[in-house]
Amino acid sequence: MADEQSEHLAHNPLPLAGIRVLELGHNIMGPACGLILADLGAEVYKVERPGKGDDTRWLQGFGAGFFTCFNRNKKSLAINLKRDQGRELFLKLVENVDVLVENFGPGTVDRLGIGAAICRERNPRLIFCSLKGFMPGPYAHRPALDEVVQMMGGLAYMTGTSGKPMRAGASVTDILSGGFGVIGILAALLQRQQTGQGQVVQASLFESVAFLMGQHMAGAAVSGQVPPPMPERGRTWSVYELFATKDGQQVFIGITSDRHWRRLCATFGFTDWADDPKLATNQGRLEARSWFSPELQHRLQKLSKSELMALAEKAGVPFAPVNQPVDLWDDPHMNESGGLAETETPSGKRVKLPKLPLRLDGRTFDLRLQPPMVGEGAADILQLTGLSEAEIAALAATGAIAVQPCRKP
Repeated sequence: MADEQSEHLAHNPLPLAGIRVLELGHNIMGPACGLILADLGAEVYKVERPGKGDDTRWLQGFGAGFFTCFNRNKKSLAINLKRDQGRELFLKLVENVDVLVENFGPGTVDRLGIGAAICRERNPRLIFCSLKGFMPGPYAHRPALDEVVQMMGGLAYMTGTSGKPMRAGASVTDILSGGFGVIGILAALLQRQQTGQGQVVQASLFESVAFLMGQHMAGAAVSGQVPPPMPERGRTWSVYELFATKDGQQVFIGITSDRHWRRLCATFGFTDWADDPKLATNQGRLEARSWFSPELQHRLQKLSKSELMALAEKAGVPFAPVNQPVDLWDDPHMNESGGLAETETPSGKRVKLPKLPLRLDGRTFDLRLQPPMVGEGAADILQLTGLSEAEIAALAATGAIAVQPCRKP
């Protein structure tokens, strides 16, 4: 199977084939940036410590899946950057790559002697992508987390109820910031074709949250009112809510046009409402919500979840069950459309995880390499420095690096 995949890629190269990346990433933001580049075909080397490797390999609780989720299609370069040998070897590798991604704390890469100025002196064509909590400015020195900037930027305020800010239920800011890093890298690669020079790309958590909040900032300027949290927002649509079913489940239905309303009435058999002029328009239904909404809840609660969803699909109105993330494993659309990749966890268990939500000419971006073991595949890039196998083995013996051969997917 792996040989067939290699042959296919030889004749149908991925968009970023031939681009080589060093990723000094930890937690999510840097690894998410590297993941997107790797899925698109770049040769990405995750830089981590010899021995235990990256901290996310053994995180528990909320972070238990970080390593598995964000490190497929990468190789591991296990190198001790605090040793002179390791640092000098790393800078030799910098001379042989196109992109370096880092999301270490403020000032860390400079203290290690591998900051942007030094790396770009060694390789003027290098695109150095720095992912931080904040752009240069008064907050630049602060450490940041996804939850920190969600609080600062207004996202937690908009997600929770008044007085109870709540972070979003996924690491949206980390992933979005990593995605903006990719956009900057791709733009810099394109510009390098014209200038022959690399540049420094910067993306950040706080400014990413601010970008998300732009719609609410604009809304406040237009309306003259500070937007309330989403759970307390004013109604635009007469039907835009969760409905309980007779089997104790919930289904969301959104009626966003009068055509939706007419199709709902026809399909669900609500002939009395279909002929009621007071309910013919969205505004009329909003004005009638005091009696209309409880009655709609009562009517729909006579149906099971599967019955309600089947009728909503037949009517062609927007609807959704209230799923948990694990329900996506068995989602028929995700499976039949090829949207999941079977990925190996550090313990060896396999789990189906979402691929990039992107296609080019119908092509999905598949798993080619499982998340690497510490040092897996490092020999491929170390050989570019001119080191012999014996020299690589000698460095490994000192603990400066760790090397393991690549496994098949």
